[in-house]
Amino acid sequence: MVLSSALTAAIAALVLWWVSTGAILVAVRMAEPHGIRGGYRATLLGLPLLLAGAWGFLTALPMETTLGAYLAFVSVLALWGWVELAFLTGAITGPAGHPCPPGRPFWERFLRAWGTLAYHELALAGLMSFALLSSVGAPNRFGVWTMAVLYFARLSAKLNLFLGVPYITTDFLPRHLSHLASHFREARMNTLFPISVTALTFLMACWLERLYAATTVFDQIGFALLAALTALALLEHWFLFLPLPDAKLWRWMLPAPKQHLTTKGDTHEI
Repeated sequence: MVLSSALTAAIAALVLWWVSTGAILVAVRMAEPHGIRGGYRATLLGLPLLLAGAWGFLTALPMETTLGAYLAFVSVLALWGWVELAFLTGAITGPAGHPCPPGRPFWERFLRAWGTLAYHELALAGLMSFALLSSVGAPNRFGVWTMAVLYFARLSAKLNLFLGVPYITTDFLPRHLSHLASHFREARMNTLFPISVTALTFLMACWLERLYAATTVFDQIGFALLAALTALALLEHWFLFLPLPDAKLWRWMLPAPKQHLTTKGDTHEI
């Protein structure tokens, strides 16, 4: 029973991750030919997703049931997905929209990179704050833990792209965000990457230990979902450093590839 519930939850996390990422990419592709107006329209049409996510998150807080675990997880994906949609469509990005000139010092590169996505970062921080503040004292903590995994894994991925990774592509960047590629850096290794993968590996081990010690189906499902999500985040980090064809997972729903920065495809956005 424990293995069956945990396996079902892990598969559900994988499917939800794949489907939600694909849905966002499809929406961005459909909005892109219409320019920034199309992006704003897609973001507004997606507002029910944001509202449903907020409702589901708050509704799941007192629920220590199978439904509560799944509802918390799915609701966070909905909240997160809307903000990512708003970013990729260009509705919520940052005040700077120009490429970074080559040869700039580190501090200037960092400030320019921050300027390209400042509003997006503030939106994600707002989501994280909402999850933390609303879940104080609540029995169902799986929603806030899911949000924390997404938030810190995405922050880590962005910093790794900025500091330098071997395999970068602009395949999934819409035209209005093409300037982001100038903030990526190619490098064989950076000092953050070993810390990132070690932290994610340790976190995944913690979730698995909690899963092994779980005494209720609620805990089994919740920790299995978290372990699967953390494993996916860890895998996405390795995609930055290993020549794995991860872009093929969504290639069928995208336009013809743009020019690569390298020969590697990935799904990370900065």
